[in-house]
Amino acid sequence: MLLLFKAESKYPSFVEKFLINRYDKIKQFKEMIMSVMKSDLDIAQEANLHPIENIASNLDIPKEALINYGPYIAKVDPSKLSDKSAKSAKLILVTAMSPTPAGEGKTTTTIGLADALNSLGEKAVVCVREPSLGPVFGMKGGATGGGHSQVLPMENINLHFTGDFHAITSANNLLCALIDNHIYHGNSMGIDLDKISFKRCLDMNDRSLRKVSVNNARYDYQTGFDISVASEVMAIFCLATSLDDLSHRLGEMEVAKNIDPSKPPILAKDLKAEGSMVALLKDAFMPNLVQSIAHTPTLIHGGPFANIAHGCNSYIATDLAMKLGDYVVTEAGFGADLGAEKFIDIKCRQTGLNPDVIVIVATIRALKYHGGIAVKDLNTPNMKALHDGFANLERHIKNCNEHYGKDVVVAINHFVSDSEEEIGFIKDAVSNLGFEAIMCEHWGKGAEGAHDLASKVMQLSKTKTSPIKYLYDESQSIEDKVEALAHNIYHAKDVEYEDLAKDQLKDLSAKYSKFPVCIAKTPYSFSSDPELKGAATDHTLIVREIRLVRGAGFLVIICGSVMTMPGLPSKPASESISVNKKGEIEGLS
Repeated sequence: MLLLFKAESKYPSFVEKFLINRYDKIKQFKEMIMSVMKSDLDIAQEANLHPIENIASNLDIPKEALINYGPYIAKVDPSKLSDKSAKSAKLILVTAMSPTPAGEGKTTTTIGLADALNSLGEKAVVCVREPSLGPVFGMKGGATGGGHSQVLPMENINLHFTGDFHAITSANNLLCALIDNHIYHGNSMGIDLDKISFKRCLDMNDRSLRKVSVNNARYDYQTGFDISVASEVMAIFCLATSLDDLSHRLGEMEVAKNIDPSKPPILAKDLKAEGSMVALLKDAFMPNLVQSIAHTPTLIHGGPFANIAHGCNSYIATDLAMKLGDYVVTEAGFGADLGAEKFIDIKCRQTGLNPDVIVIVATIRALKYHGGIAVKDLNTPNMKALHDGFANLERHIKNCNEHYGKDVVVAINHFVSDSEEEIGFIKDAVSNLGFEAIMCEHWGKGAEGAHDLASKVMQLSKTKTSPIKYLYDESQSIEDKVEALAHNIYHAKDVEYEDLAKDQLKDLSAKYSKFPVCIAKTPYSFSSDPELKGAATDHTLIVREIRLVRGAGFLVIICGSVMTMPGLPSKPASESISVNKKGEIEGLS
């Protein structure tokens, strides 16, 4: 193909005759090659960033409400803003079909949609999660979008940013140190060393830390680490509505059982831990303001994993954005069976939020993967695989509309390898379901490439917001809530509890059945088996463990082989990251 490009420039008449009626196709492939050659980092470095004070002023945020971290990053102190009690913005939730190794571009679409809304004269704000260092150095890479739909400065955001995750990790591990210190000095509260449930955390994939022995001259016990984004402190951080609420929730965390089973469990507030934890989190609790390439204001704050925790950015950032903009475009992690479900059944239930429209991101490549095609063959047209894989997208569309009662639009994230026949099939198939699929080219064209999607979102959001529908009622039992998810969202025929989960279910049912459930499972399938692609049906959901996150206010239902401390892949992304002689970071994406 590169030889043809050279021939095109040197012998144009020959190539024109040789490739008659094929020139447009060759041009398309040329554009694909050139776009791949120009990396996300190249595009980011060419961007003309505005001072963060200018971005803030577009939202009527005064300079005195900003705490600057350099010229392009700032924290926003909500207490320094004039009273804006009414939430008038339209809330747009971006989710996706089940993820694949090919990537779906959910964050890129979130940013592209907000950029397009702004370019059409609306005041849009992006609300997304902060990237975790685990995926950045592992398999997924960064989480700042791509192409011409990025938030910047990309390197800072993907690495230490404003230190929020370090603060969360420090607060978490301070509590662990206080637990051990209390035991060391006599254990007057009667902490049962065999039933310490609170774990240390680290924001890095490190499978060696899953099981750890704490050995001391006066005591020893078995514990482990979770990745910071799977910690209860992170979950609380993203659901708290104020510093007072943050303090209260941290104090309510259960850290261990009492040696005397007739006595109540040990809480963080029993160790007088919440005050010092909030002191560590006070500055981190303020939302972070950055901008997209198109200068769209972007609040990036918090980052719980969606396959383990509730997978949404902080409520305090969403609430702030709702008061400052006309449209708030936010996302929920992984596919709609995980992130969107938890956004509705946990975040919205606890905070009163109610999305106006749900955007489901899909790619033709990912649909073919769910239809049984290997990653290496995804650029080759294959109508049978596309037809078979469409079942995955269809399930997500129906779930969001029927079970949550929301208007839905499908965003087809365009790749130049997509054929007209494939695009036409998806549009027709979605239309036959009563919805619209819109081709989006924001990666290559920026805001202009998402204008059609933005126009559709604006049209749908003009109608009165429909009442939110929850999948289950708070009064239902834990088993009934899990079954409601398993049967209605995952299409499982049965739920099977392993012995440990059965014991935990019995223990938790008496006091915590009112809590919503947070399913922790593989994101790659509707089942708990990552190998079951497409729209898995009549499978058995295997529940391995149930964890109480008392301060966050939900129960984590751990299914299948999912880990709360991931490991690195055989070829981690860290191998491609370096710093050149100019001091510039290379290979980060």
